[in-house]
Amino acid sequence: MTEFTPRLFATDAEIVHLGEGLLACSLAKEEWTHEAHLAACLYLVAERPDVDVDAEIAGLISRFNESVGGVNDDKGGYHDTITRAYVAGVRLFLAQTGETGLVERVNGLLRSRVGRRDWPLGFYSRELLFSVPARRGFVPPDRAPLPLGADESAC
Repeated sequence: MTEFTPRLFATDAEIVHLGEGLLACSLAKEEWTHEAHLAACLYLVAERPDVDVDAEIAGLISRFNESVGGVNDDKGGYHDTITRAYVAGVRLFLAQTGETGLVERVNGLLRSRVGRRDWPLGFYSRELLFSVPARRGFVPPDRAPLPLGADESAC
């Protein structure tokens, strides 16, 4: 696993901006970082019970990508397996954290093992994770099970 220093958030408002901006496709492309992905995911899972993350996340991210000129194809854009692995990881983190504030939970997630950019490689070989089938749809891990029994029906 490689080392990285995540960009942490100072306020709840920054996180709400990312989550609501994803929903509204109103974020600038430059705002959509690794940290923003995880912050928006935690926000949607924890603070927006009206959003069915499992059913809607692919469409939300794909629409956002297209809104900033991106393309969702075999080489770029939305990656289903990585996204769904992180959704499972965010849920695991939320189940285990004692933090209750939004910014504290997001920053805790970003500092945790789950928040690492290479976290999915604990479950997937690089070859499988970065394959076209994994980008286009959820594929089960080939190294270790995802946490919380996540599988294609749960995510």
